[in-house]
Amino acid sequence: MKIKYFVAVATASIISLGFIGTSSNFNVVRANPGDGTGVVNPSLAQTASAPPVYIESSSGLAIRGTDPVAYFTEGKAVAGNSQYEHEWNGATWRFSSEENLALFAANPEQYAPQYGGYCAKAVSEGNVASTDPNAWKIVDNKLYLNYSPEVQQQWVQDISGNIAKADSFWPDVLVGATVFE
Repeated sequence: MKIKYFVAVATASIISLGFIGTSSNFNVVRANPGDGTGVVNPSLAQTASAPPVYIESSSGLAIRGTDPVAYFTEGKAVAGNSQYEHEWNGATWRFSSEENLALFAANPEQYAPQYGGYCAKAVSEGNVASTDPNAWKIVDNKLYLNYSPEVQQQWVQDISGNIAKADSFWPDVLVGATVFE
């Protein structure tokens, strides 16, 4: 317990230092730490898992409502439309067109971001954090997202090394995770 607490505090300190000067809000979202009554159950906090896909707490959407297919077809982040939604892997995904929705529905693994849309840099360090849809990169036909452009600059310094590290942590990193939003 002390080690997990120390790791959580150290991670929060490191991540917050790395994000000074960003305009993003920094909220901590615990993975099911209580029973919905506002009372935290310590045994649940230790065994709960973060969801397999990062879902923004304020919108309830994967990739903050950004169309995952557009990264591949348009080469940029494109906001999805509420008319084109698809449920997959416990999350609601939005798309900018019916065509993109159909492409995703036919093969979601091809278009969904790696590590469930959590920050690739954070996962490479054994943590989970939210992402900025504008901090993205396609590597070997796979979509990777990062918390911010500043964090992405750190991640791209060793893309293959960071992917290898993140792959070694994924998906076990979700168990007992605290998601930094």
